[in-house]
Amino acid sequence: MPFITTHELQADYDVIVVGSGAAGGQTAYTLTMDGAKVLMLEAGRSYDPVKETPMFQTNGQAPLRGASTPDKPFGFHDATVDGGWSVPGEPYTSASSEPGRQFWWWRARMLGGRTNHWGRIALRNGPYDFKPRSRDGLGFDWPIGYDDVAPYYDKVEMLIGVYGNNDGLENTPDSPEGVLLPPPKPRAGELLAQHRGKKLGLPVIAVHRAVLSVKQDAASIPAKLHPKNPTAQRVLAQAMRERAACFWATDCGRGCAIKANYQSTTVHLPPALATGNLDLLSNAMVRAVTVDENGKATGVAFVDKATGEERVARARVVVLAASSAESVRILLNSKSPRFPSGLANSSGLVGKYIMDTVGARLGGQVPLLENLPVHNEDGAGGNHVYVPWWLYQEQHAGKLGFARGYHIEFGTGRRMPGMGVTGGIDALTAGSYGRKFKEDARRYYGSFVSFSGRGEMIPNEDSFCELDPLVRDQWGLPVLRFHWKWSEHETRQAAHMQRTFADLIAAMGGKPGEPKADGAQAIEPGGKIIHEVGGTIMGADAKTSVTNQWGQTWDVKNLFVTDGGPFVSNADKNPTLTIMALAWRTSDYLLDELRKGNL
Repeated sequence: MPFITTHELQADYDVIVVGSGAAGGQTAYTLTMDGAKVLMLEAGRSYDPVKETPMFQTNGQAPLRGASTPDKPFGFHDATVDGGWSVPGEPYTSASSEPGRQFWWWRARMLGGRTNHWGRIALRNGPYDFKPRSRDGLGFDWPIGYDDVAPYYDKVEMLIGVYGNNDGLENTPDSPEGVLLPPPKPRAGELLAQHRGKKLGLPVIAVHRAVLSVKQDAASIPAKLHPKNPTAQRVLAQAMRERAACFWATDCGRGCAIKANYQSTTVHLPPALATGNLDLLSNAMVRAVTVDENGKATGVAFVDKATGEERVARARVVVLAASSAESVRILLNSKSPRFPSGLANSSGLVGKYIMDTVGARLGGQVPLLENLPVHNEDGAGGNHVYVPWWLYQEQHAGKLGFARGYHIEFGTGRRMPGMGVTGGIDALTAGSYGRKFKEDARRYYGSFVSFSGRGEMIPNEDSFCELDPLVRDQWGLPVLRFHWKWSEHETRQAAHMQRTFADLIAAMGGKPGEPKADGAQAIEPGGKIIHEVGGTIMGADAKTSVTNQWGQTWDVKNLFVTDGGPFVSNADKNPTLTIMALAWRTSDYLLDELRKGNL
């Protein structure tokens, strides 16, 4: 069972998985390693980072020196193909024309989805994050707690490889001994921020990222993850031996030809395919979940993008892992006489309570970082350190004016020059030319820093998506229309970020940009951080949620959602690690239900 065409579809499968990113990859991996026959459908094209990653090309070798373009918003070398905030032929709409009410929907139309270009920050949600309403009276509590998910965090971290330390900080969970890989050393700018940040009470610690700082232990990890399953152990051991440790030379956003970072395409899918239990079909745009007269899911209807024809695939169980908003679109498009308002929507909550991460940034220039000796600070292709939220007690006491926190990500270092290498120099030199310009570039290169906040949004009734009644995509499918609104909790949080970043840059001896006092001016648009979750929230009651604690829809027992849709809240921790942990947990439950004959 390998990469297939529509003509090679089997008559029936145990499970159909829609989507191939973090959720789809983890779901397919767990199911196939345990013997289930799985069909994975991916709306985008096939992609192999081992063959396609331009690891050693400089930006100077790229068109426009690697600068951003409408179809490459993160630059020419970014791994994303056929995707972005705008996808030709696949529009979406906004219910409001107000700038602050817009939602930016990112889609990665490629095998592996967003895992090919994400920042790979892999943080665990803490105990507070699963019970936020119990703590401050806002939003919703999850029907599960940290202890329910912790064993799956352990498994995912061992499988994908995550570097970091255990620091014992509040609501910032540690991992069991031996699970995390050693973190890389901080860069010069990160060390300066760590030293000077102490004056502000900022805990600058090693970030947890899904990058191999050393080779994985292929001799012992497979047995820990798949006890009493020698086939799975053998397959995983081989896949782990094929991964190399990072050699600190390439931005992870390009993809990784040596498989050092986590991508679904290099970590989840190779062992899943090696089991012989996975059929993988790309360029398959799922339109709807099909159901029988009893309301049971029978498979999916999809458009073969190569021919434009509609096809049908059948299975005992359907798992939507297409990304939270895309799974909502599929459910709402799955209308029938039995489900006139869309599938799994008896609560009326499909598409409701969508969330993104609160984002704001501020930069500055630090004279202490000028004229540093020439050295390579590419590092692990992203952050080596970060600041977890540090004001839980002050916030709980009501001293901050907003209910949820944020973490801080760093932009420092003498990394590969891009279009912005001289950015800001003119403001310092009033312009220079020739030899003087070269001297200025050498002096100031690496002295510019930036800090970004990534904070929690509280779900609200004004943030949701629905089908647009008029607009359709090139395949004739109704598109999503987004409604969006930040609350004062989020805008005040963004203003706090600005003040904190300005204080940190000043503490480093630097000159910060002008912080925005109005958080509504500082906050990034909804969707801009590409962390959208919600839309099929989980709960303990079918009247107030779409799925149960297992991601199983209340209305259709053999239909599951394993992407970020079931998230009840969107903590300041990046959601990808939690998506994978919940997908593994759901898949274990699904397999058990299959064995019992309940599906």
